[in-house]
Amino acid sequence: MMNKLHVQRIANELNLNLSQVENTMKLLAEGSTVPFISRYRKELTGSLDEVKIAEIKEKAGKLAEIDKRRDAILKSLEEQGNLTPELKQQISDAQGMTELEDLYLPYRPKRKTRASIARERGLEPLAVIMMEQRFNDLAERALRFLSGEVPEVDDALQGARDIVAEWVSENQDARNRIRVLFEREAVITSRAVRDKEEEGAKFRDYFSFGERLARCPSHRILAMRRGEEEGVLKLSIEPPVEKALEILHRLFVKGSKESSRQVEKAVDDSYRRLLGPSIENEFRSVSKEKADTEAISVFAENLRQLLLAPPLGQKRILAIDPGYRTGCKVVCLDEQGNLLHNETIYPHPPQNEGRMAAKKVASLVSQYRIGAISIGNGTASRETEHFIRKVKFDRDVSVFMVNESGASVYSASPVAREEFPGYDVTVRGAVSIGRRLSDPLAELVKIDPKSIGVGQYQHDIDQGRLKAGLDQVVESCVNLVGVNLNTASRHLLTYVSGLGPRLAGNIVEYRRENGPFGSRYELKKVPRLGEKAFEQCAGFLRIPGADHPLDNSAVHPESYHIVERMAGDMGAAVEDLIKKEQLREKLDLKRYVTETTGLPTLNDIITELAKPGRDPRSRIEVFEFSSEVFTIEDLKPGIELPGIVTNITNFGAFVDIGVKQDGLVHISQMADRFVTNPAEVVKLHQTVKVRVIEVDVARRRIQLSMKGLS
Repeated sequence: MMNKLHVQRIANELNLNLSQVENTMKLLAEGSTVPFISRYRKELTGSLDEVKIAEIKEKAGKLAEIDKRRDAILKSLEEQGNLTPELKQQISDAQGMTELEDLYLPYRPKRKTRASIARERGLEPLAVIMMEQRFNDLAERALRFLSGEVPEVDDALQGARDIVAEWVSENQDARNRIRVLFEREAVITSRAVRDKEEEGAKFRDYFSFGERLARCPSHRILAMRRGEEEGVLKLSIEPPVEKALEILHRLFVKGSKESSRQVEKAVDDSYRRLLGPSIENEFRSVSKEKADTEAISVFAENLRQLLLAPPLGQKRILAIDPGYRTGCKVVCLDEQGNLLHNETIYPHPPQNEGRMAAKKVASLVSQYRIGAISIGNGTASRETEHFIRKVKFDRDVSVFMVNESGASVYSASPVAREEFPGYDVTVRGAVSIGRRLSDPLAELVKIDPKSIGVGQYQHDIDQGRLKAGLDQVVESCVNLVGVNLNTASRHLLTYVSGLGPRLAGNIVEYRRENGPFGSRYELKKVPRLGEKAFEQCAGFLRIPGADHPLDNSAVHPESYHIVERMAGDMGAAVEDLIKKEQLREKLDLKRYVTETTGLPTLNDIITELAKPGRDPRSRIEVFEFSSEVFTIEDLKPGIELPGIVTNITNFGAFVDIGVKQDGLVHISQMADRFVTNPAEVVKLHQTVKVRVIEVDVARRRIQLSMKGLS
């Protein structure tokens, strides 16, 4: 049963209508995917996009976690015999995990502490007297609590202070006030660990560093945490200590009696030993979570742009994985990306067989009717590009440089071994480079997104959250573009709405045994693919040349009857409605509105009929690096060069200028105006013009600028 309070809270936080949230949560609970809901259930959600639907899903999940923890706490308190009606009400009313944990803190089973030892020695009554702060003769009153375990008055007072210190640290009001101080004034500080300076030279910028935590960007937090993990840096997060103590003194110290001075000592000890470190740990966790969120967002957006990079399409491709000593691995692929031929050429040192290599490449281009050449951008890439551009072919052949990040990961993977069991990793890697040119999305889904190299500090991020975020991006991109049901690999089909690995495998197996699918409805014959899975996946699968023309469109089968009725009303066939704009313009969409189908869906149908199965990706463009620059040593400050954006971070963009080392355009150098987010200015794989500002050959660092350049 849906939690109405959750619906109300999510609606308030996202500024949405209750019906939008309630319907979305219901659809999610029924097993609908985010892409399906966004595309085919607009009437129910008020046309929410994937971002908002994903936010609803995430927030609903977090609220469910809070409820689960609430139930566990109530059960624990009941078993302890500490669940009073008042406490039960407080826990039931708690809105967040922090508030819940604060309420539970005094009752949580603890390991042995200084306070628990003092209680065992019978000093809690003395702590109560101390906390009342009514007496000046506290030392005399402490005499009553002496024992073999507490031989001196100072021991008794110390034990009582330990108990008071724990009370202070567990006080909800105190914790909240210190949290507010941390939020406003906490500074994150890093210092180099003694004798680790040389070993951790890459963290030199953080050897003596301090910044207001609220202003510290995610990449700095992740960098400092990595330095701490490696034992190079020591981090701390804290506000001014005197302000924290002032807050606590006002809260707990009453008057100026001897007992008040003892409480003051206990408060100071509590902050330094218990409360301060506890809240610091909270803010370490919160700042890490925030940094992770920002880093995952950057990674996800970069991945989206990479997956949606323009495809060359179905052309015959000669792909080259460049190399020096081991040669350049060459493969020829047909229009579907099938391997036709492979061999190795040696145009570079030490063999220097340039003439023989040129003759071989020209022969392969002619023999296999090659339309484009794809060159990996790794070792020897510029030299290979230079070599290829000098070869004379018997036809027009476009040459492209392709980002090969992750190709080596793919070539050694079970996926690659399954596709090419009789070939070594070099052949598989070259095939991947060629297929990335033909269809980046179809090829890159075979690789763990973390291996594609478009993130920042990806190994320092919460790996579960990172995987979930990136998988969501892949799913979104695959379903946005659509998938050819008769040619898609199992790995690509896995990300189609409603499928997953098992059903994707069953589709490929069915296709192998029965031949190409003739219609979307034939999917229902695939083992284990039931009505729900069909509902979720059918609209995203395409069948070029199918009997029903809508099977190669994004129109969902559940809406075929609407299009057929439209065609009937026009006295035409569905094919005519697709081909003739004048027929579509005559349609009065309001006539086709029903309780379940509204204008948002009808408008989508008309848009799709205009360009059925249209690929939303842009067209690919040929790009050439400067012919005068090949290595970092060739660079000089002031020269201007063409480049390709290879990675975008919160602090700038990395640009490949063809010297095997990407240069950094810092956010302050991206435009002739103030830039808050690099993504405002550039996109992944965008071609840009840059100016070299500074070159550090020893550290392999290149500083670039885009200011004043179009």
